[in-house]
Amino acid sequence: MRNHVQKARRGKVTAAILAALALYALHSPALLAATNDNNVEWNGLFHDQGPLYDNHAEPTATQAVTLTLRTFKGDITSANIKYYDNADGLFHWVAMSWSANDATGNFDFWKGTIPASASEKYYRFQINDGTSTAWLNAAGITSAEPSSGDFFIVPGFTTPAWMKNGVMYQIFPDRFYNGDTTNDVTNGQYTYAGCATEKHAWGSSVVSNVGGCNSAVFFGGDLAGIDQKLGYIKNTVGADIIYLNPIFLSPTNHKYDTEDYTQVDPAFGSNALLQTLAADIHGTANGPKGYLILDGVFNHTGDTHAWFDRYNWWTTTGAYESQSSPWYSYYTFQTWPGTYSAFFGISSMPKLDYGASGSVVRNAIYGSSSSVVQTYLKAPYAIDGWRLDAAQYLDAAGNNGSDATNHQIMAELRSAVKSVNPNAEILGEFWGNAGPWTDGGDQWDGAMNYDGFMQPVSEWITGQDYNGNTASIPTSQFDSWLHGTRANYPTNVQQSMSNALGSHDVTRFGQRAGGDIWKTYLALFFQMTYVGTPTIYYGDEYGMQGGADPDNRRTFDWTVGSSTNSAVALTQKLIAIRNAYPALRTGSFLTLLTDDTSKLYAYGRFDAANRIAVVLNNDSVTHSVNVPVWQLSVTNGSLLTDQISGTTYTVQNGQVTLNVNGHYGAILAQ
Repeated sequence: MRNHVQKARRGKVTAAILAALALYALHSPALLAATNDNNVEWNGLFHDQGPLYDNHAEPTATQAVTLTLRTFKGDITSANIKYYDNADGLFHWVAMSWSANDATGNFDFWKGTIPASASEKYYRFQINDGTSTAWLNAAGITSAEPSSGDFFIVPGFTTPAWMKNGVMYQIFPDRFYNGDTTNDVTNGQYTYAGCATEKHAWGSSVVSNVGGCNSAVFFGGDLAGIDQKLGYIKNTVGADIIYLNPIFLSPTNHKYDTEDYTQVDPAFGSNALLQTLAADIHGTANGPKGYLILDGVFNHTGDTHAWFDRYNWWTTTGAYESQSSPWYSYYTFQTWPGTYSAFFGISSMPKLDYGASGSVVRNAIYGSSSSVVQTYLKAPYAIDGWRLDAAQYLDAAGNNGSDATNHQIMAELRSAVKSVNPNAEILGEFWGNAGPWTDGGDQWDGAMNYDGFMQPVSEWITGQDYNGNTASIPTSQFDSWLHGTRANYPTNVQQSMSNALGSHDVTRFGQRAGGDIWKTYLALFFQMTYVGTPTIYYGDEYGMQGGADPDNRRTFDWTVGSSTNSAVALTQKLIAIRNAYPALRTGSFLTLLTDDTSKLYAYGRFDAANRIAVVLNNDSVTHSVNVPVWQLSVTNGSLLTDQISGTTYTVQNGQVTLNVNGHYGAILAQ
């Protein structure tokens, strides 16, 4: 329903004639010339908020927004924009007028302008051919007026340009590279929650020698190691944004149980070293200027935090030790001290009580100039953003979030972040539709895109979901899934969603792919040409394998961490192509082809400067593909060059024909 490209010509000729002409139509777009015959041709309709169709993707309150609608030439008699304005709670109509034809002569462009104001708006198109009407919004094309899935206009809401245009590299610090062996955690160095620390050799098993103690296994990876490998990240791979899993003091290897937000864990280095790392990421001595995002674990602390102090590790008195503790109100006790609200009921992660606006906890985490959030955004650290762990759960009185209080906290946190650095990124962790936190423009800039990227990509390519369970979808369903999840967000949010193949919380993509590196190749093709911020979980660039936690946190294999590795080299090339063409980052997205039988998928990314057709083959054998590039307004005789192979193709009868290897792709640019 959402895939308008699959809505073929409707009712222009009888079914019998249509069947007879179908093959010819593939080779002759001119056959699709339309007339005013009381039938809207769905296959000619297109609009998104790319630069050719929306003149202000991030409008200010004083900028009117002119929208462009594409139809088949001569097909319709009128078109209107119908938009809802939050300011008055009413729908408004804007009549559209014919503006121009495209270069191929196949399409008309219609324009209409929504007047400027500060209020959020939602819009859809009403498209008429005499007595027939079609509706188009972000969710797709329908014959009846839709009640949801409209396009967004959110004046004054911007997401960081560097996030839209960048490629992110996620690092689990203990497992990336050991740059300083003097700070390694040793065997039995300390005991926490009944588990003595274990030092394992690089490349060995991540499973603890003592049952149930996986979080006590250390390999020695640290900030010095990351700093020493910035050249690999920036130049060899080509990523310019580094996201670190938690780095603050904590007794575990994962550090999602913070002991002290003000101190980098000694096993990772020091606060001074964090400053050096940030400066080196921002600098250009080891590659292009980069950006640093830290993991903010603000829903809960660890039970060893001074505020809680379950084990009496601090000289101060924590909430677990005394109801007279200055931090007693920071947590929610049902029966003190043993029963309290905790993250997923995990007793080592007591949940913070954010109370009402202006509370001590809100001020400590983000609200004051000396708060955790603001401190690291400012010099001498000057990090570029926060990834918010378990962000939906932040709440008051032990409640479980996803409510008015949670959204108030997130809005306040955004104000605090942007007051320090308007260009800082706020990336929320949410595994479903994150629209409630992004669509108002007052909370997150984007989210971890499990729902709109990782899950569908995994099911389409590997036949498994991100947890490794059997789940397979055909190409047409893959395309519909992508379309539907894009519709959940404003365009500038779509462009800054974190698109990863895997993470520290799910099985490795290479594992789901059964070790087939060609499936990783295909996934990389899609990842680097789709809408959003490509996010490489360290090792995914070479197909690292690993099952569920903790196996998804294996040590990086530096014997393959170079451009001599074919997958790493492909990653580098794909990122260079993405960097060369803004259309691959902020251009329109238009589905060109879905073929469930041959497992083929083609789509266009385009703007005023370039028109690019991406062709993907999810089969294990080579297929010949006819790509209808006339849908991108590419004219006959035009040359399209595959940015991977260098082969140039000439457009004939509105299309190009090429062979695509199994589990591989082509990126045809004009």
